[in-house]
Amino acid sequence: MLNLRESSVSATSIKPGMRLLISSSDALALRQLQEICQRISGLEVNVRQVSNGHCDPLYGLDRMPDFLLLRVGQLWREELAALLQRPAHERPPLLVCGLLDDREGMRLAMQAGARDFLPEPIVATELIAALMRMVMETQTNSTATGKLVAVMNAKGGSGGTVLACNLAHQLSLKGNALLLDLDLQFGSVSHHLDVAQSHSQLDVLQQIKEMDGVALRGFCSHFSPSLHVLGSRANELCLPQDVQAEQLDALLQLARANYDWVVADLPRQIDHITASVLEQADRVYVVVQQSVNHLRDASSLARILRDDLGVRGNQLEVVVNRYDKAAPVSLKDIGEALRCTNIVKLPNDFSVINQSQNTGVPLGLQAPRSAITQALRGLAEELVGKQVDTENGLFKRAFKRVFRG
Repeated sequence: MLNLRESSVSATSIKPGMRLLISSSDALALRQLQEICQRISGLEVNVRQVSNGHCDPLYGLDRMPDFLLLRVGQLWREELAALLQRPAHERPPLLVCGLLDDREGMRLAMQAGARDFLPEPIVATELIAALMRMVMETQTNSTATGKLVAVMNAKGGSGGTVLACNLAHQLSLKGNALLLDLDLQFGSVSHHLDVAQSHSQLDVLQQIKEMDGVALRGFCSHFSPSLHVLGSRANELCLPQDVQAEQLDALLQLARANYDWVVADLPRQIDHITASVLEQADRVYVVVQQSVNHLRDASSLARILRDDLGVRGNQLEVVVNRYDKAAPVSLKDIGEALRCTNIVKLPNDFSVINQSQNTGVPLGLQAPRSAITQALRGLAEELVGKQVDTENGLFKRAFKRVFRG
């Protein structure tokens, strides 16, 4: 039974002619949903009762709606499967309501493009608020662009993955973030955050042409509602030649359209995978330690980044991990050798980092007052302070009430 409590609709501007289609096999539910949705000024509301023969709510339409409100019933699998058979670009923004208390059903709804799910009995104020969010986010989505941050070791074992994981966690406290592990064979971000990968980067890349933002979130593991992880699956061999540059470019574009921050943990190599990320990155962190060998490798990497990949100016920053004031290789030596004035120091706190890695808990939760956590927090704040003030995240609120990480 729908809850038809009175609600007030804020006078938010809606583009003229925007159409909402409400679809259900239940005639009474259709009438009640229509009554609520017609309270939104400027939104054209149409209803469609799905009868025997076709479960697809969009079947045979001459003109596709701008938004779809689907009230699912006993045939929810067939209804959602019918939508999933359509290419992502042919599915309008979707809101699902009804008796969908099965976790599998909720995941299917998310993969079909659902921005939110409202269980019954439906409260009118909640339905109107969800619809207004979907309308407003759709209208502003075209200008939304997240920031891409790349992290790369200058020498193996410098601490790049530690930086990538903990920086992503800090950024997720200020927006929504995707941590992308692009070390296809030996990636370890899933272990650092203790998340299980049901899908891998290769799964996503192979299906990227058919994906939208909601589907991407469904393929990620969720450390928290605002921090998602896409990495390798255990015992799966993925070779660099299995990934096409066009696929990776499409993934980065989709990720940046739906997350405020995308943090890419890169392997220590230059190939079509790392080059695609480095060429598009808003910020590149090269992680070094204070030794001659690290400095030599970092110098070569910095030259490649500048001369071959076009990384310029304040895009490139050097992160000195395990900083020791008394080390023979000083910050001045590093700055001169790498021709870089942007140098970040991370203090040497081995026991805290070791405990964080062993437990899979980021430093911000494991040791929030430690010196290294404060340094990482400052790094994130510096990034956010230079971010263009735009609202991203078309699906920022999608399924947060249902999928709590």
